[in-house]
Amino acid sequence: MNVSLRVTDYMSRRVITVSEEMDITDAVHLLVKNDISGAPVVDRHGRLTGMLTERDCLAVALNAGYFDEPGGHVAEYMTSPVETVTIDESLMDIAVRFRDTRYRRFPVMQDGEMVGVISRRDVLRALQRGSWFRRPK
Repeated sequence: MNVSLRVTDYMSRRVITVSEEMDITDAVHLLVKNDISGAPVVDRHGRLTGMLTERDCLAVALNAGYFDEPGGHVAEYMTSPVETVTIDESLMDIAVRFRDTRYRRFPVMQDGEMVGVISRRDVLRALQRGSWFRRPK
């Protein structure tokens, strides 16, 4: 079976983003409401500037619990700079990056613009379709 193993074939094109200026509590609610563990952060021009992850959001909860100071802007909590991948990269290369880093998703770039997101789960789904992931009979 000849299975394509390119980012473009398995990435999510429908991406929920948050803005740098968004209140962090609103961003946390957006992540929970949409059952996602993170989202790209964009500036007012739509350019990728960071990633907001569940890990980043834990800082919000800790500040609220210890200091009674919830809130602030997403820019105060996001991870930056952002590691990205390109639309034509090999999923095998991306799988190695996921294995070797703590990241669960990478924004996908094409010609300097974000066109999607690829997650660990997307890579596993793609690899499952290959013969090396077939269940024995």
